Amino acid sequence: MTPGVNELEDFGYEQQLRRSLSTRDLVVYGMIFMVPIAPYGVFGFVWHDAKGMVPLAYLIGLIGMFFTAMSYATMSRAFPVAGSVYAYAQRGIHEIAGFFSGWLILLDYILVPALIYMFNSVALRPMFPHVPQWIWLGGFIVFNAAVNLLGMHLTARVNWYMLAIELLSLALFIGVGLAALYSGAGAGRLTLLPIYDPRVFSLATAAGATSIAVLSFLGFDGISTLSEESRGGRDSVGRATIWALLLAGAMFMIQTWIASDLARGMHFSSLATAFYEVAGAAGGPWLRNSAILASVIGGIANAMVAQAAVSRILFAMARDGKLPGVLARIHPRYQTPYVSTLAVAALSLVVGLVFGQRIDDLSRIVNFGALSGFLLLHLSVIIHFFVRGRSGRWIRHLLFPLAGFLVIAYVIYEMDRSAKVLGATWICIGAVYYLLLTFVLKKTPALEL
Repeated sequence: MTPGVNELEDFGYEQQLRRSLSTRDLVVYGMIFMVPIAPYGVFGFVWHDAKGMVPLAYLIGLIGMFFTAMSYATMSRAFPVAGSVYAYAQRGIHEIAGFFSGWLILLDYILVPALIYMFNSVALRPMFPHVPQWIWLGGFIVFNAAVNLLGMHLTARVNWYMLAIELLSLALFIGVGLAALYSGAGAGRLTLLPIYDPRVFSLATAAGATSIAVLSFLGFDGISTLSEESRGGRDSVGRATIWALLLAGAMFMIQTWIASDLARGMHFSSLATAFYEVAGAAGGPWLRNSAILASVIGGIANAMVAQAAVSRILFAMARDGKLPGVLARIHPRYQTPYVSTLAVAALSLVVGLVFGQRIDDLSRIVNFGALSGFLLLHLSVIIHFFVRGRSGRWIRHLLFPLAGFLVIAYVIYEMDRSAKVLGATWICIGAVYYLLLTFVLKKTPALEL
């Protein structure tokens, strides 16, 4: 019997997806999803909102995400099924909470691939100014959809090569950036101002910038969507989630600290290309262009795993009757949710064309969906283990999820108003859909647990 099959049958499901991923594959998947060089694309926006304290925003984000990772580890061990926060809130709180957590996380996962494709298109603009954005968009979508359709084993192999390229780019930037700093560029050395600048610091400023910086962390949670494809045992998803988050968080802080001190006194031509301008100032055109190419490669890999994650969420919700059943269809040869994969590709194309010139707005909307879903995740841990289960584990089942809940709630509170309005609109649409599903289509929302 394949490891995990018995556990899956205990929850009333059949093993339909192929179990081929080791714990190490899951860590790489999470790293690729977060992208070790993710700050390349959003550095300028975080710099602007944080008033130069970029690594501080990433530190706050890491703290909030650590508590969230602990909650994911706890729930993934209790419920080793695909569906991520949708499955956890569904079983940990209530069926309705499960639906809305899945609905909120879809706002993140559905939009993330399109957002990444847009970052890539912007990054390539200085090198290929005459190539229309829609051509890049279509090419990225076709490539990633094809790889995902062929199975997670192939995706995992491609991830290893792309991760190596990203880490090489990061090592180059750190080495050349430090050399430039201590040769007189920017601040002339590493300073503490990117961590704490008393002239401009405020909690609201830090939290507002974190609402954008946290975009770089989104992806560690995607590891939980592969629970039914892991062969590393019940604890593998939790271990991989925590390790991937800590490794990526350390990389984010190092690169943005160096970049922030290099950026002292600079005026960017565009916030979207700020990091590449810093790289160019530190090492010349070759470092700028290598950073651009690495960012594009990282973006392709990120979108690839994001597409895999959202297709599993759609698969899980469709399997439970919350979305059209066609989205739960599995390819007979490759054992992948192929209809969901193609649906995500089509949505990415539409979103990319609609939001082509509004990257920052799209970033905030994505974050609203993810962070709101995380709130329900933390509540799931508290209610399932501490309230109902009376576990008595105050730190793991109450203090950690409560701390994560409070940090994320404050970041959402300080979010841009337009993101909150659009997020609330998405929730309202979900409420209408749920009422239609329950009272008009007469689909029973409850599971037999």
